[in-house]
Amino acid sequence: MAQGLKHLVGGELKAYNEMMNEARDLATKRMVEEAKALGADAIINIRYSSAEIMQGAAEV
Repeated sequence: MAQGLKHLVGGELKAYNEMMNEARDLATKRMVEEAKALGADAIINIRYSSAEIMQGAAEV
C-alpha cells in the first residue's frame, strides 16, 4: 500500500528497485550459465532493458 502511495506522489520505490536489481542479477546469471554451456569464454556488448507489462509490473 505504501508503495502505491509513493507511486502516486512520486519518490523512490525502494522495494520495486530492489526487485528490478534482482531480476537483472538473475538475467545475468542465466546468460553466464548459457554462455558456459556453449563453451564461450566471454560475453560482450550486452544491454539490459525493461518494459512495463501492466501498471505496477515490469519485465527485464
